[in-house]
Amino acid sequence: MPTLFDHHDLGSRLVLKNRVVMAPMTRTRTSDGDVPNALMATYYGQRAGAGLIVTEATDVAPHSKGYVRTPGIYTDAQVEGWRSVTREVHRNGGVIFLQIWHVGRLAHTSLMPNGEAPCGATDERASESDVFVAHDAHGRLVFERASPPRPIRTDEIPGLVDDFTLAFRNANRAGFDGVEIHAANGYLFEQFMNSSLNTRTDGYGGATPQTRTRLLLEVVDAAGREMGPDRVGVRLSPYGHYGSMPADPHVEETLLYLCDALSRRAVAYLHLVYQLQPRGNAQDSEFNETHLGDDLVRKVREAFQGSLIWTGGFTGGTAQTALETGWVDLIGFGRPFIANPDLVARLQNG
Repeated sequence: MPTLFDHHDLGSRLVLKNRVVMAPMTRTRTSDGDVPNALMATYYGQRAGAGLIVTEATDVAPHSKGYVRTPGIYTDAQVEGWRSVTREVHRNGGVIFLQIWHVGRLAHTSLMPNGEAPCGATDERASESDVFVAHDAHGRLVFERASPPRPIRTDEIPGLVDDFTLAFRNANRAGFDGVEIHAANGYLFEQFMNSSLNTRTDGYGGATPQTRTRLLLEVVDAAGREMGPDRVGVRLSPYGHYGSMPADPHVEETLLYLCDALSRRAVAYLHLVYQLQPRGNAQDSEFNETHLGDDLVRKVREAFQGSLIWTGGFTGGTAQTALETGWVDLIGFGRPFIANPDLVARLQNG
């Protein structure tokens, strides 16, 4: 059985030195113009011990922005800023993918071009969600309730796909090893995929998994054309409720349809955010039997033939147990990396 510290072939062109993934985490630390800076290069370079780093979510256009000081990948200055990050990670022997997003309705008018309404799959507001729109005089985040969105018109969608295409092209220019498309956590793609939220009646509407996933798959295809499918990953969060996402009675149907579609496109990996629940008083190397009994990760494994990353509150022990199921190839760690840039060494040395 593999261990966390064994190498792994990711796609056909990358060999990861271990199976630890640094999961993406929003940081809001850019310079003016949402340009990545020296602080970010240092931060990611320090964590190059991970087999794979996935960056914080990055905007494809001004209208994709949801939070203050998140980085972009649509201007030359942003590309140059990211180039300093990839250079530092590569200098330290790391592999780094750029996570790319559009937040959809999870935004506030104060961050939108000309103060316009954010756009989403529909006009339903994320009524229970706050977004951070500024820093106060002490550097603390200022939160506002997400603004009412307007539905993206059908004739706007080709332009949206073009925004992502430019982002993929710029990721190449900036020296990234690949891209991860953020289709999780209540942001734009999940807004389209959720059958309860997506009440559209056009070709991107909620009637079938084919129409609910159409926008995401058009963007995946654009990424494949720009970078090659073996340099593309997709992040999903089945059964998640972040971003005021309503319960979706068709979540598994949509997920497994998408797994098959992504497998046929031969993308490098699927990144599954699915919360692990340790057993009551038992050792952390043991899983909750009910959690494993629902089999969702195994079903994903059967439907998807690329590499599978699982992120969900792991410790070193539970991560190893997850690998030993044979269902997943890589384990994502988020918060432990914040205060432990040498997390892989700490896990390896106990």
